[in-house]
Amino acid sequence: MNRPHTPYRRLPSISKRFVSMSVLFGMLSMMLFAGSASAAAASSMPDLQLNAQAAFLMDAETGQVLYEHNADDKLPPASMAKMMTEYLVEKAVEQGKIKWDDVVTTGENAAAQVGSRVFLAKGEKHTVKELYVAMAVASANDATVQLAEFLGGSEQAFVEQMNETAQQLGMKNTHFVNTTGLDVADMPKNFRPSGGGETMMSARDSATLAYHILKEMPQFLEVSKIPSLKFRERDKTSTPNWNWMLESNKNIPNFRKFAYPGVDGLKTGHTPTAGNCFTGTSLRNGTRLIAVVMNVPGGLYDGTRFLETAKLFDYGFNNFEKKTIVEAKTPLKGIETLKVSKGKHSSVPVVTGQDVTIMAPKGSTVNITESTIKANQDPLPAPVKQGDKVGTATVKYTDPATGKEMTATVDMVANDDVNKAGWLSLFFRGIGHFFSSLFKGIVGLF
Repeated sequence: MNRPHTPYRRLPSISKRFVSMSVLFGMLSMMLFAGSASAAAASSMPDLQLNAQAAFLMDAETGQVLYEHNADDKLPPASMAKMMTEYLVEKAVEQGKIKWDDVVTTGENAAAQVGSRVFLAKGEKHTVKELYVAMAVASANDATVQLAEFLGGSEQAFVEQMNETAQQLGMKNTHFVNTTGLDVADMPKNFRPSGGGETMMSARDSATLAYHILKEMPQFLEVSKIPSLKFRERDKTSTPNWNWMLESNKNIPNFRKFAYPGVDGLKTGHTPTAGNCFTGTSLRNGTRLIAVVMNVPGGLYDGTRFLETAKLFDYGFNNFEKKTIVEAKTPLKGIETLKVSKGKHSSVPVVTGQDVTIMAPKGSTVNITESTIKANQDPLPAPVKQGDKVGTATVKYTDPATGKEMTATVDMVANDDVNKAGWLSLFFRGIGHFFSSLFKGIVGLF
């Protein structure tokens, strides 16, 4: 969480051992959900009685939108902005630019951060992994800034990478001015950006970023579900994860009413300007959902944002189910075969390479309205082996939840062998084609 550090005060809803911490903290495009929703789609959304300025719900597997409310409004995301730093750090490690055990020295900017932090002192040394966990679990502003400077040379240079990546991921209503989500006025004076403006992100964009994190680096959940953090060995206490919805909280009396089955991430956010925000994810019965709420009113310690998020999860899990609209190893109407050149047969039967599964309202019917195929080559050169990928099909269907026309793609594979024809077969086939063309030409004269 991004807030000034204040001394401990007794709070009625949380036990002293969980709130006597000096740091408040939090957890942590697809084309199917990029862009603004149509008016028809918006009008079809149910009234969930959400107490949030913006909200969004999607299927984490396909990126399919299940619910949206003011989803493209640009709002301050507070610490949810840190998800982009988490994404870029993971990418840098994956690409070999940095290592988890690289030692990082704390600089002036990180040491001067306010709000949620692990109180890094200038010159203090920690590994990338230690700072990363502090950022993800404790929402530490100082750890976040120090990682940004380690990767980008300066926080503002790293912010440029954040904005470039946001565009690449299809986050059309996002702009970062810092790595933490703090208001510019709360940044260290000597390190404030000169361009003006504040960090802004839409609920759709926050879900988009979460979608890419889960798709590309699912191992992040092993960090985001850590229930508490003891940053230094000498620290006398551990700080609990600010994500009170974690399923692991179900046995903790003060968090029990917020704990939700399957929740293992991702990122909370709070500033006086942003209000209470949360991007959460839950996995139940093989289905993972991503939910976002922004600017939820109420006190920081009353947990209202988690209750609002639970409404989204309840709606998704209770009202939708996975439906396979195209089964693997089946032909698609109108594109049952593809032409083959110089083969023993002039065509090959083709079938789908995998299932196409979507989320649909329970009891609804989803029909394919159109199927088209893009072959690898037209015609396919022989030989063709059964199971070879020969092209990609696009199917169109109407989303029963929103009424919008949607598309999905599926690999098409050969369903039989077509061996290359011998020269004699090709010779007589050529003669046949010659006389066939000649006959058609003669008929055309009359």
